[in-house]
Amino acid sequence: MGRTGLFDLERHFAFYGACHSNPVNILIHTFFVWPLFFTAAVLLHFTPSLYNFPSGISEHGLELNFGFVFTLMYAVFYVCLDKKAGPLAALLCFLCWVGASFLAGGLGFSRSWKVVLAAQLFCWTGQFIGHGIFEKRAPALSDNFVQALLMGPYFVLLELLQSAFGYEPYPGFHASVQKQIEADIKEWKAKNQKKLR
Repeated sequence: MGRTGLFDLERHFAFYGACHSNPVNILIHTFFVWPLFFTAAVLLHFTPSLYNFPSGISEHGLELNFGFVFTLMYAVFYVCLDKKAGPLAALLCFLCWVGASFLAGGLGFSRSWKVVLAAQLFCWTGQFIGHGIFEKRAPALSDNFVQALLMGPYFVLLELLQSAFGYEPYPGFHASVQKQIEADIKEWKAKNQKKLR
């Protein structure tokens, strides 16, 4: 069943879902959130190595650096959030890290940061357009920056699993979350109407 505190998946999902209820905005996030994670891992590839692998492994681009720590933090958090879909999210995180490491190793720092900058600007711009034009609500970042950054990739995965397979972390999860999302949106609309008066 549900948890409390940092690992309260219902609360996290409802918080993120209330700011992402428009189908077009959700679609934009579906395509633009994971590339942000991937490109962050590309840039973090160039941080100092925390451990030197035996020769051969490092030559292929894999380093235990801050990119690995960043990936590990996300992966552990997702596994703790949900024992069923969490390992899938963790696997996607590590696949991003491996892919980002190989890409960064092949491009080198000079070209990598340009690719990262372009991708980050494109993806963030797309998401802000999604919020401004379609959602007509500020991004979740404006309410809780860290929670939004942590939950973005997982929210996208959970939405896809739910849409494609009817996945729920536990029975009644989506019904409970939907009630919270509807209540949050209703409260947000009421606040906005007061501001317009």
